Amino acid sequence: MSGIIRTGIGGWNFEPWEKTFYPSDLPKKRQLEYAASKLQTIEVNGTFYRSQKPETFAKWASEAPEGFVFSLKAPRYAVNRRVLAEGGESIARFAESGIVELGDKLGPILWQFAATKRFEPDDFGAFLKLLPTKAGGYPLRHVVEPRHESFACPEAVALCREAGVAIVCADSEDYPQIADVTSDFVYLRLQRGSEDIDTCYEPYDLDRWATRLKQYADGDEPSDLTKADPDSSAKSEPRDVFAYFIRSGKPRAPHGAMALQERLHSD
Repeated sequence: MSGIIRTGIGGWNFEPWEKTFYPSDLPKKRQLEYAASKLQTIEVNGTFYRSQKPETFAKWASEAPEGFVFSLKAPRYAVNRRVLAEGGESIARFAESGIVELGDKLGPILWQFAATKRFEPDDFGAFLKLLPTKAGGYPLRHVVEPRHESFACPEAVALCREAGVAIVCADSEDYPQIADVTSDFVYLRLQRGSEDIDTCYEPYDLDRWATRLKQYADGDEPSDLTKADPDSSAKSEPRDVFAYFIRSGKPRAPHGAMALQERLHSD
């Protein structure tokens, strides 16, 4: 048995994609439909900046095929604060905002911390306990993206593993890589791409990532990524895997996601 591996991008409205990805005659209102037909998942950034209506979530779901999954970036009001444990009201409001209208296309919720936010064990642990396990009867999966190096420690890993919350595995020049598995799914953000490369990442890098994603999905852990707690291992079991081409090389991100997808399904 193996988990499901999905590769995707951040958002679907990006002007350069009108030249590099979308057909020239495609109306903007059909961009999500087109992107969802070529990819398997999209990380929605808009939910970080503003609230969405239930009918908006329902519309997104209607424009994506079966098996497609949206991950949602949780609102900044819940995470851009000195004391994370004081974000309970914002967290609850988001969970009740209509995200369940996505139905079975609702994927992980990403809680992205400011790059200056340091690890404070008690506060972080209290924050994790605020994350709801369900909304409207639908189970919720959560992933945190700590971007300060202080989170790259065994204690942060242990807290996430106890809560069943995943940690973003970042491939980045700016943020620490925390490749520890702490949940029943793995969430990666690939941020070393280049718009000068047709597939965002070099072909040999895509080959390496395809191997790593398969290892994660099969219940293993890649040995060539950096863990915060190398002395501990997660339970070996099939895991769903989400991998997004984000930030660097964004004009070619869809092509990176599709090229990686092809490698994963070539067996």
